[in-house]
Amino acid sequence: MTRSWIRNLFLLVLFGIVAQAITEQLRKDKADRTWQGKVAGVPYDFRPPTPARIKKAFWAPEEAFVTPHSPGVGWSVNLGRIVYEVRKHAPGGDSSSDEA
Repeated sequence: MTRSWIRNLFLLVLFGIVAQAITEQLRKDKADRTWQGKVAGVPYDFRPPTPARIKKAFWAPEEAFVTPHSPGVGWSVNLGRIVYEVRKHAPGGDSSSDEA
């Protein structure tokens, strides 16, 4: 029963974020709509996906471990950064090129 309650709460919050994001975009002039932004600190991107944006969300070694989802709401795990860090810290890896 607890899992069901938590899941329902999560879905309600997610629905609220999506509704707020769409409302924000529809209140703008048509020319000013970007269909991307943040609601309550949560990123959203409702633009049609492109290979470049999907790659940046999932494979960007120079970015953080989590990146804004493209398309969608929330964050994605940046697999490129994880692979970069594993290789950097592996025996024989290049530890001289530390990134902040």
